[in-house]
Amino acid sequence: MAPLETEFPAIRACIFDMDGLLLNTEDIITGTTNSLLQKYNRPPMPDSLRAQLMGITNSTNSDTFHNFAKLPISAPNSPKNQETKCISISPTVDPSLAQRNSFQHSAVRAMLTTRSYELKTSGAEAGDLLRVFGERRVLGDDVRLGGRGKPMPDIYLVALGVINDEVVRAGGERILPQECLVFEDSVAGVEAGRRAGMRVVWVPHSVVMGEYGGRVGDVLAGRSGVFGIGNEGLLGVVGDGWAECIGSLEDFAYGKYGIEG
Repeated sequence: MAPLETEFPAIRACIFDMDGLLLNTEDIITGTTNSLLQKYNRPPMPDSLRAQLMGITNSTNSDTFHNFAKLPISAPNSPKNQETKCISISPTVDPSLAQRNSFQHSAVRAMLTTRSYELKTSGAEAGDLLRVFGERRVLGDDVRLGGRGKPMPDIYLVALGVINDEVVRAGGERILPQECLVFEDSVAGVEAGRRAGMRVVWVPHSVVMGEYGGRVGDVLAGRSGVFGIGNEGLLGVVGDGWAECIGSLEDFAYGKYGIEG
């Protein structure tokens, strides 16, 4: 369990989720999924289900989704396999990310986590935004994850390992988890970051905030109670100072984390 803290070391690495945070892919995928549901005379995904599944790799292939959808179709026609079609609608970027240059010119190392990277970043706007990350990215189907997606911490631990390989090659000291800041929009992602022993900035999607706005403290501690995967000793406690919620990336306080903005 993360200790209560009033002082933290300066942040040396930032890891950004991409879907729903940097690009509006979550809304595009939901729209395509709802179109498929409508085709089979099924109701659209309720916000409660969207909020629960957001951030989960291959969430529309999960039992949770299929128990709701009850689609009479085989796997090749499932929502997961509609992803290429839906991403043909070019994702747009969060306009607040003009501030990305602050990370580009700082000593903080920036890392990206996502899935289906090439599909989602083929547009000029997205490609320009994400150029700051270079080759620093870990994809959801990375074999090093062993199939363990969020809320498990593996994707963030692997990402930090990639960063530390670079740091060590340059002769620097390894970055500790508590010196790493995760940016997330989903409840599952916040829990993954907390399980990794990292600090977290939660920038919730409006749908997620609508469902969890009354439980922000629980979410920031990684204790939403939605997933029930055990090992709760890795989670925090409400008000422990390891995570915060902000309305937009524009509201991020660089100085609070020892980052030169």
